[in-house]
Amino acid sequence: MNIAIIPARGGSKRIPRKNIREFAGQPMIVHSIQTALKSNMFDHIIVSTDDEEIAQVARNAGAQVPFKRPAHLSDDFTGTVPVIAHAITWMTENIATITNACCIYATAPFVIPEDLIIGHQLLVDHDADYAFSVTEYAFPIQRALKKKADGKLEMFFPEFYNTRSQDLEEGLHDAGQFYWGSAEAWLSQKPIFSSDSIPVMLPRTRVQDIDTYSDWERAEQLYYLLKR
Repeated sequence: MNIAIIPARGGSKRIPRKNIREFAGQPMIVHSIQTALKSNMFDHIIVSTDDEEIAQVARNAGAQVPFKRPAHLSDDFTGTVPVIAHAITWMTENIATITNACCIYATAPFVIPEDLIIGHQLLVDHDADYAFSVTEYAFPIQRALKKKADGKLEMFFPEFYNTRSQDLEEGLHDAGQFYWGSAEAWLSQKPIFSSDSIPVMLPRTRVQDIDTYSDWERAEQLYYLLKR
């Protein structure tokens, strides 16, 4: 059995009520639920939340909320993996054995069904622990700069000062949208960023962090452009 798990706690600080704030005409989390439904990849689409308002929005959109996330997994410090492991454990004990689970973030309006289908295929074909969305950095990471205590600059990797950009190895980063994983990997709480994970490559035009109000505005503008 394959399931989708959408973590969506109620205590977002930087953008209050972020998971159900209106984005492009509907609550943010609804975009993730609709994509999961359209993919036809999942026997169950579960929202893990501690918040009844979020739970009701999720149910109205077609997801299931079969349990309330416990308080110790709903604070500002709990990572994604324990939350997904808890959901898999609950589903295994109460519904059926889980083979693979896909964590889809509630704030991932740019994920599309094809991405989820490709991710599952890569996970199975490579017998990987995880397959998750990544994209390339817009600029070579070897040329990254940092500001020193005195306000001046220095390179993180000064050994690459004279290396041509085209000769530098491409750097990738987490796109923050979805993470397919075997039930065993989630329950063992294996790290997602490891040599046992497979990348699902996304174009930079469909990747946008949404942590601040300016991020939100930019993401909504990008969303409408892509829809056009």
